[in-house]
Amino acid sequence: MGHSGGTGRDEVLRQVSEAVLAVTRELSVRDVLGVIVRSVRSLAGARYAAIGVPGDHGSFAEFVVDGISERQRRAIGPLPRQHGMLAVMLREGKPLRLDDIRSDPRFEGWPDAHPELADILGVPIKDGDQVLGFIFAANKTTGRGFTVADEELLTLFAAHAAIALMNARLYERARQLSVLEERARLARDLHDAVSQKLFSIRVKARAASVLVTREPERAVAELESIAALGGDAHAELRAVIDGLAPPEIAESGLTESLRRYALLAGRAHGVRVRFAADEIPSLGTHRDAALYRIAQEALNNALRHSGAAEVRVWVCASARRVTLVVSDDGRGFVPELSSSGLGLASMRERAAAAGASLDIRTAPGQGTSIHVTVPVAGTAQAVGRKTRTASWKGGGAGRKAQAAERKAQAAERKARAAARSDDRTGPV
Repeated sequence: MGHSGGTGRDEVLRQVSEAVLAVTRELSVRDVLGVIVRSVRSLAGARYAAIGVPGDHGSFAEFVVDGISERQRRAIGPLPRQHGMLAVMLREGKPLRLDDIRSDPRFEGWPDAHPELADILGVPIKDGDQVLGFIFAANKTTGRGFTVADEELLTLFAAHAAIALMNARLYERARQLSVLEERARLARDLHDAVSQKLFSIRVKARAASVLVTREPERAVAELESIAALGGDAHAELRAVIDGLAPPEIAESGLTESLRRYALLAGRAHGVRVRFAADEIPSLGTHRDAALYRIAQEALNNALRHSGAAEVRVWVCASARRVTLVVSDDGRGFVPELSSSGLGLASMRERAAAAGASLDIRTAPGQGTSIHVTVPVAGTAQAVGRKTRTASWKGGGAGRKAQAAERKAQAAERKARAAARSDDRTGPV
């Protein structure tokens, strides 16, 4: 295979080999796409290269770019939408080579901070007739534009990208199966550890009800035995629950684990879920697991019970705290009347055990927003306690606490803006 960019055959083979190995190693799909897009840019002699994988509702599940700095990426804004030339590549599913993208009538422009693109080459990533995404390169740095050899090269890498994406789909299916298997294991553990004691409690309660008038002393002994069995059952149930720390957190980190769960749960329930997050530090195994479980509970409540058209999950970090917010535009509820049915008590217990605060903001007809704040510094917990009472006590300490709370709210607003950002026009 020739190559107009002057890249040697050995370098082509090396980078193709690297892409193949990336697909076969246990890397995340985003890591694999990153290897591929860097190779595409290098071997095609392009200033920019990107891989796009469409998501739901006209957005992109993955959009990996090489050739721009992180600062430029932030200035450009959110991921692009499926419009303009990106939509053309997805819809037509065939290679696209243009001397100047700006002269094509289907071109729709890009944000102000987006680099100027001229000549482009795009190829589809396909599984049979199904278009899984695309690879494109832009602004050839050598010669007079992209060649047939460049197109052949991108097509080769598109095949490796297709394998990576199909592997990711298989992984998701395997993960769903593992969830079902975990549920079965949990059911067995609960039966072995708890259900037999609950049966004994029922038997002893009936015996106590018979003995209470005839032999009060024996009835008291039975009741004491019931209390002991209840304590044992509670301890064993807690042990089972504590053994359910989600394994994906250790592998992927809290933010990525929350993102995967949120998007998977949204698809399962047919409800749009938006997710946005800052880069957050590890809070420690116990607190990471607690935040994950609270997010699960809050998200499942919103998806199952709120009647919401959209649910938003965001995680924002400041110097002293990490805040998780799960909000929906559903019917809302009265917390005092719904705490047992919606697991609110369980969420509060988890938050308290992790040294976090939990705030539920809802009313009938006004949606629901659940805020969990976890201190990340030694003094943050005290700040959090002051913040909680500031609006009631006033004074100097109250004003300082209110300032700290305003800072946290500003970080939350930033994350909300990120969650809404996929409605903005993206590049190309």
